[in-house]
Amino acid sequence: MTSSPPVHSYAARCAQIEKKWQNFWHTQRSFEVQETPDKPKYYVLDMFPYPSGQGLHVGHPLGYIASDIIARSKWLEGYCVLHPMGFDAFGLPAEQYAIQTRNHPKLTTQAHMARYESQLRKIGFAYDWSRKIATCDPATYQWTQWIFIALYHHYYCPKHQKARPISELISHLQAHGSQGLGGDVLSANQFNSLSNYDREMVLQRFRLAYLDDAFVNWCDELGTVLANDEVKDGLSVRGGHPVRQKKLKHWKLRVSAYAQRLLSGLDSLDWSESLKSIQRHWLGKSVGTQVHFVIDSPSHSQNPLMLKVFTSRADTIYGVTFLVIAPEHPLVHEITTTDQKEHVHEYIQKVCESSRRLTSTTTPTGVFTGGYGLHPLTGEPLEIWISEYVLMDYGEGAIMAVPADDSRDQQFAEHFGLRVISNHKHQTELEEMSIKQGCALITTQLEGKKLGCAQETFRLRDAIFSRQRYWGEPIPIYYKDNIPMTLDPQDLPLELPEIDDYAPKQGQPPLATVSSWATPEGYPLEYTTMPGYAGSSAYYLRYMDPHNSKQLVGREAAHYWQDVDLYVGGAEHATGHLIYARFWNMFLYDLGISATEEPFRKLLNQGMILGQSQYVHRIKGRQTFVSYGLHHQHSTQRIPVNVAFVHKGILDQQAFKAWRDEFADAEFILDNNQFLCESVVEKMSKSLYNTITPDEIIDQYGADTLRIYEMFLGPIDQTKPWSSEKITGAHRFLSRFWRLFFNNNTLHVSSEEPTSQERILLHKTIKAVRESTETFHFNVAISVLMSTTNELHKLKCYKRDILFPLVILIAPYCPHLAEELYEQLGGQPSIFHHARWPDYDPILVSDSVYELPISINGKVKFKIMVPHSATEDQIKQLVESHHSFKDTVKERPIIKWIIRPQAIVNLVIRP
Repeated sequence: MTSSPPVHSYAARCAQIEKKWQNFWHTQRSFEVQETPDKPKYYVLDMFPYPSGQGLHVGHPLGYIASDIIARSKWLEGYCVLHPMGFDAFGLPAEQYAIQTRNHPKLTTQAHMARYESQLRKIGFAYDWSRKIATCDPATYQWTQWIFIALYHHYYCPKHQKARPISELISHLQAHGSQGLGGDVLSANQFNSLSNYDREMVLQRFRLAYLDDAFVNWCDELGTVLANDEVKDGLSVRGGHPVRQKKLKHWKLRVSAYAQRLLSGLDSLDWSESLKSIQRHWLGKSVGTQVHFVIDSPSHSQNPLMLKVFTSRADTIYGVTFLVIAPEHPLVHEITTTDQKEHVHEYIQKVCESSRRLTSTTTPTGVFTGGYGLHPLTGEPLEIWISEYVLMDYGEGAIMAVPADDSRDQQFAEHFGLRVISNHKHQTELEEMSIKQGCALITTQLEGKKLGCAQETFRLRDAIFSRQRYWGEPIPIYYKDNIPMTLDPQDLPLELPEIDDYAPKQGQPPLATVSSWATPEGYPLEYTTMPGYAGSSAYYLRYMDPHNSKQLVGREAAHYWQDVDLYVGGAEHATGHLIYARFWNMFLYDLGISATEEPFRKLLNQGMILGQSQYVHRIKGRQTFVSYGLHHQHSTQRIPVNVAFVHKGILDQQAFKAWRDEFADAEFILDNNQFLCESVVEKMSKSLYNTITPDEIIDQYGADTLRIYEMFLGPIDQTKPWSSEKITGAHRFLSRFWRLFFNNNTLHVSSEEPTSQERILLHKTIKAVRESTETFHFNVAISVLMSTTNELHKLKCYKRDILFPLVILIAPYCPHLAEELYEQLGGQPSIFHHARWPDYDPILVSDSVYELPISINGKVKFKIMVPHSATEDQIKQLVESHHSFKDTVKERPIIKWIIRPQAIVNLVIRP
């Protein structure tokens, strides 16, 4: 490789240097890896990015830079490092863009991915690009489809506490019925006598991927189901379109079956306690009692219906005065009497047409069903009501209302004039018991009557897995006699057909309009596609073995890479992606595919970089703008302005006038001959014109400057503001670091022996940088490097033994600069494969050491640092272990050691 000639100005050459080393890494495939059994592995992963048309802004690379620093530091520690990158390329935004522009989402997505990759390469990340995957690639999504098929053909066995083949369940049902499986009792004879369709409906209650009728958040404008976190105040987060409740048959994943394992597994993870607390709350484990209220109905006297209620306070059962069920409860029609059917139907329609459910601050709503449930201990008939404040997503979708102990129940009772028992505990032996004792007593009594049992329940609900849209993984299901059947895995991938119109028609998914969307035998294929989280739920496994055409991941690769050692991404994924990915991984672990039960050993959540928005104030009704500070003298309208037109708070008036036609005739009221803008620190957003692309910064200052600046802003996990003015400080630091090596056109690194002061400075720097890097305190490491650089300039220290280790220390942070300096110092590129993290001497980093001269026959030859507490024997060992000892003594016999602690050591050697 041709070396670059030394130069005196880093600023003048950084662009050329960075291009040179990016080309080198690309052509040499520097960061492509294979399983290397004789080397330890380290797998560092960024959360799957979605490639938007806008590309990256400077907030996006924050986590990527952090993970790259760790990846490069692990290369320097001798690890085989897997650091892949790819794209979560399916999703609603691309489809909506296609609908608006009539461009196929495949084409726009490919363009967006190319833009992202170009930007990522420009920042100099050490990715293994040979492993790049995209969820919209059939070669990738065939394995997502394969996992779905595997989920469909497995159920969660309560005995083994793991996934087992559905064939085992069928054998059990044929021989023993549903005994031991929970749920409704079904004898073997009953199961065996069912039709094929009805048998499948029984199996659907156990499959890990299954069909279900349920109310969902439906957006007519977007033509799809939305998750709860995609809806706010009854409107879609994307586009602000109305959202209503709609009953649909859709696919679900039985993630709730793994709730206890998902909860227990958190204890083994090196995640922040705050994130684990979020997941524990989302899983929502409750320990309590399932109470059975017999429905008082003459038509079910032979086979009485049971309304099951979960409560964590069974000791309050004598305070129950009515029962309430969710509008979606499956027993609504069984419970509702004839004279109440019309009222109940109207209420359910009203509730389900709205995506907004009752809150604690709104007036209670509800309707009496006309039905009654019998109190399991007293036999008293209790009215059964329907209300939206009871959610089907928690417990059994029904509650026993105790108005004296619950504010929501009390509010409901007062509004509808229902009874309240204020002293219910004084009627029983519960009066003297603790809550725990009382709950245990009532549970025992209910179990004795076979009207209840102890139960654990979770807030976690099964995940909706189908979307009424085009741009997603096709679900590998076809229908034969209305029975869902999976495709043969040999026939995967089931590829998306090419269509011209991506918009849903009359509430039907786009694929429903494709006449050829069927199997070769003519059976209709599933019209819905997979949700956005499908492709990101097992992608980390595919990265381990991305070119394997026969398996999701081969056994050798899975057992070498094991799991992700460090996962970097935003905390906003705590209750979505991280739950689903852990569930998928546990399932694949049950199947023997994943080597570990948990996929992500350590998780690092990066904070957010805020933009600095600029606002101008326009006098209402006029095209006259008032300098900030004078705006209070007028009635003004606040307008965001492109930050490119503002420098140090001052508006470029001509650029502003040329920005839009409406501003062409703008007039300005100045303050001291300047027009000042209002500066506000807030989230970077295209609509606020405050985004800055990394390309802009790299073109002006270089990629290493961008990397250093973003890490120096503050702790990686905290939110911090961006300032384009302050980035010059990071650039000056790199120029100053460069000048440690170059004086004008000359590389002025000397071979002179460092002083003790210089060695102490170096070793303290090594210790601080290594420890700060390992603990993700990247801003601290950079601060130390800055301080050391300044100190070395003061000492006029340009010595190779000091500077060479510094190049290696700075390499993970500024890889382009480090590679260039390493080569200039005679190192063989790449530094990440031919160098190792420098070690520090514990003695030199101690604050209680002194310098001790070492003489040979009365002449001082070298000096060592010695702790004040060292004994004569320890001093002798330190001398013998020093790197200058052998060169000086040269195997000549030592006649005598003269050791004077804190003074001198003299070795008498035969000439």
